[in-house]
Amino acid sequence: MQITDVTTHLVESDAPISEYGVNGWLIVTITTDEGIRGVGEAGAWAYLETTAQAIERFKPHLIGNDPLRREHHLQYLYRSAHFRGAAIMGALSAIDIALWDIAGKYYDAPVYELLGGQCRDKLRTYAHVIGGSTDELATKCAECKSEGFTAIGHLSPLLDESRDEPYSETHAGMIADAVERVRRYREAVGNDVDLCIEIHRRLDPQQAIVLANEIEQYRPLFLEDPIRPDNFDAMQRVADKTTIPIATGERLSSIEEFELLLRRDAVDYVRPDLCLTGGITGGKKIAGMAEANYVDVVPHDPLGPVSTAACIQLGASIPNLALQEYPYRPENDQAPGESVLDEPFQWEDGYLLVPDKPGIGIEFEDGILEAASYEQPELITRLHEDGSVVDQ
Repeated sequence: MQITDVTTHLVESDAPISEYGVNGWLIVTITTDEGIRGVGEAGAWAYLETTAQAIERFKPHLIGNDPLRREHHLQYLYRSAHFRGAAIMGALSAIDIALWDIAGKYYDAPVYELLGGQCRDKLRTYAHVIGGSTDELATKCAECKSEGFTAIGHLSPLLDESRDEPYSETHAGMIADAVERVRRYREAVGNDVDLCIEIHRRLDPQQAIVLANEIEQYRPLFLEDPIRPDNFDAMQRVADKTTIPIATGERLSSIEEFELLLRRDAVDYVRPDLCLTGGITGGKKIAGMAEANYVDVVPHDPLGPVSTAACIQLGASIPNLALQEYPYRPENDQAPGESVLDEPFQWEDGYLLVPDKPGIGIEFEDGILEAASYEQPELITRLHEDGSVVDQ
C-alpha cells in the first residue's frame, strides 16, 4: 500500500473559539492506492495557514511511501531539519492521526485495538463553561450538572472578557473576586461535580500561589495553566506551594517538554494536545511517561471532531486517563463539528462512549471538506490600560 495524495482543508468552525480569535480547523486527508482515506487535524490553531504550508513541505516525502510506517515517518520528518515549533508539530500531528486512521481501516480495527486494546468502555468528560459574568458562569455550571456532566472545565475565576477591553485590576480585587466566583461555582453544583479551574496562563507565580491557597477550600480537581508554560521551574514553584493538583501541557509540542515537567514534579495532570504533540503516537508516549510517574492524563480538546475522535482512541487504550475534555457547551446542542459527521459522537450521563468502527471512528459527510470555506481571523492581543500586553 502506498500514499497517493495528501490534502489540506481549512474549515470554518460551526462554533468559533471566539475568545481566542480562532474560527476554524485544519484537517488533512491522506489517500492510498487501495482507496483508504485517513483524516487528521492540526492543533496549532492560531497559525493554521503556517501549519498547512508545513504539511505541503512534508508532502513529497509521504507520497509513494507506505502509510503503515507511522513512527518512521514521524521521525524522518521531525528530524529532517534543525527547526522545531508548534506549526511544524501541528503538521506532523495531523499527518500521524491520518496515518493511524488508515492503519485502523486497513486492519479493520479501531485504533485503540492497535494501541494495546481497550482499558475502558467509556470516557468521563468535562464540558466547557464560558461566560462574562459570575452569574452566567454559575448558571451554566448548574445546567451542565443537570445535563449529566460530573465535571466542568474551561472554568475561569477571572472571567472570559473580550480581548478588546483594556484590563486593569488591583491584586486584592482580582484575588477576592476570583475566590468568590469559585465559591459560587461550587455552590451551584455541590459536591457532585468536579471543578476544573482554568487560569489561561494569566497569573505570575506569586499571584497563582496566593489564589491557589485561597480556593483550596472549594476542592478543585485541578488548577490548569496558572502561569505561562515556558518556564518549568516556575511551574514547579507553584506546584510546590499548593495542595491543588496542577494541570498543564496544552501548549507543549514535544515529548521532551513533558518529561521535563514530570522530572520536576511540576504537574499532576498532563494535558497533551494530540493535534500538537505528535499525534496519537506522541500522545501514547506521553501517557506512558506519565503512568510511570503516577500522573494521569487529561487530553486537551477544544478543537474539531478529528481531535475528539483521536482523543477517544487514545483514552480508550491507556490506564491513566482521568478525564476527557469535550468541547460541548450548554448553550449548544452538540460539540463543534459534529454536524458535519456521518454520525455524531455517542454520549450519555457525562461519558463519551468508545466506538467500535475501524480507524479513529468517524467519517465526514461526502464533499463537506472539499466545499469548506475559511476566513483568516484577526490577531488580537489584550492590553493593559497602560498599553502593555496581558496574557489571556
